[in-house]
Amino acid sequence: MYRVIELDVPRTMDDDPAAVAAFREWVAVSARSEVAVHGLTELVWTAEAQLAMMHDPEAPSRLFVVRDEDDLVVAAGSYDSKTAAGTPNCWLSVGVDPDHRRRGVGTLLADHLEGIARAEGRTQWKTYAVSRQVGSATGPGYLQAPTGFGAVPEDEAGVRFLTGRGWRFGQVNRISRLALPTDASVVRTLHDRAVAAAGPGYRVHAWTGPTPPRWQEGIALLETRMSTDAPEGDMEEPEDVWTVERLQEHDALLDASPRTMLTVAVEHVPTGVLAGFTQLAVPDEVAEPVFQWDTLVLREHRGHRLGWLLKVVGIETVERDHPGHPSIITFNAEENRPMLDVNEAVGFVGVGSEGIWERRVSGGGAGGAGGAEGAEGAEGAGGAG
Repeated sequence: MYRVIELDVPRTMDDDPAAVAAFREWVAVSARSEVAVHGLTELVWTAEAQLAMMHDPEAPSRLFVVRDEDDLVVAAGSYDSKTAAGTPNCWLSVGVDPDHRRRGVGTLLADHLEGIARAEGRTQWKTYAVSRQVGSATGPGYLQAPTGFGAVPEDEAGVRFLTGRGWRFGQVNRISRLALPTDASVVRTLHDRAVAAAGPGYRVHAWTGPTPPRWQEGIALLETRMSTDAPEGDMEEPEDVWTVERLQEHDALLDASPRTMLTVAVEHVPTGVLAGFTQLAVPDEVAEPVFQWDTLVLREHRGHRLGWLLKVVGIETVERDHPGHPSIITFNAEENRPMLDVNEAVGFVGVGSEGIWERRVSGGGAGGAGGAEGAEGAEGAGGAG
C-alpha cells in the first residue's frame, strides 16, 4: 500500500524536471508536517534555499518520501551523517503529512531510516522534533528536559512517537523571533555597553559571502569548536573538525544559494585570534525572515560580553544593509542563559521549541557515507505519526 522511495536529489533547480518536482514535493510535505505542530509559517524554507545544503561533500543528504497507492507523497524524511571515517553519529528526520497520520506511515519511514543507520554502523542517532512554545511549563502533561531547562508537551505526536520507539529526550532549543525594525535606541545602548565591557582588546569585523582568506583559519577553528563548546546537554558528540578546505567548499555552497551569508566576528587584538562569531542567512526575497545560524564565543574569551557585541552588530548590519525583512529567527539551547539574556534584551520573543532526541545503539564502527550536518539541525520528527 505504501512504499519508501529514495530521491535522486537534483544538483540545481534547473536539473531534470522530474527530480526537481520530486524534491519540491519533499520540501512541501516536510514543511506541512512541521507547521501543523508549531504553526510558524515563517520557519519554512523554500526548495531553492534548501537545495544548496543538500550537496555538501562532507555531508551529502539522502532524502526519502513515502508514496501511497495513488502515487501521492504522504511522508518525507532524511538521513544525514558525516563522511569522515569513524564518525558514529547520524541524524534522522520523519515528517508525515497531517492528513495521513495514524496509518503507520511514520513507522514505515522510521524503520527504513533506522535500518540504514544500523547498516552503516552508526551508534549515536539524533533527531530534532519541533514543538509548540510552552515556556517554562512544568508538571503533568509536560516532559521535562534532563538539562533542567525547558519541556515539551507529552500530547504531541512527535513526542509520543519518539518515546514509543525508545528515543531519549535530551535537550530543548528555544525558537525565538525578533520583529524588524527593532527599537534602535535599545540596540544602540546595548551595543555601547558591550563595547565598553569588551574593551580595546577586542575588535569587530563583518563581511558578506565567502570568508576572506585572512579569517579562514579562525572561522574553521570556530566551526570546529561549535561541536565541543556549544551546550549539548549530556548528549556529547565527537569533535567535528573543520579545515580551511572544508570551509571553502561550504562557503561556495552557501554562495550559490538564494541567500546572502552575513558573518560578524570578533578578534582578540593582542593575539589576532578570532574569539567568536555569528552568522546570519539573509534571503534574497525581502519578505522572508533572516535566520541566525551558528553563534559561538570561545570558552577562553567568555566574560567580556562578546556574545552581546556579536548579536547587536549583526542586528544593526542586517537593518542597515538588508532592510525590509520582517524578522530574525534564532534557535538557542534553553540552558544557554547568557545568549537568551541578550536575545530577550534586544526584543526576541519565544515562538516555539525544538526537542533534541537521541538514541544510542550498539554496533561496529561507523561507515563512511551519509547525509548532512544541520546548521539549525535536521528537519526533525515533529510531524511523525
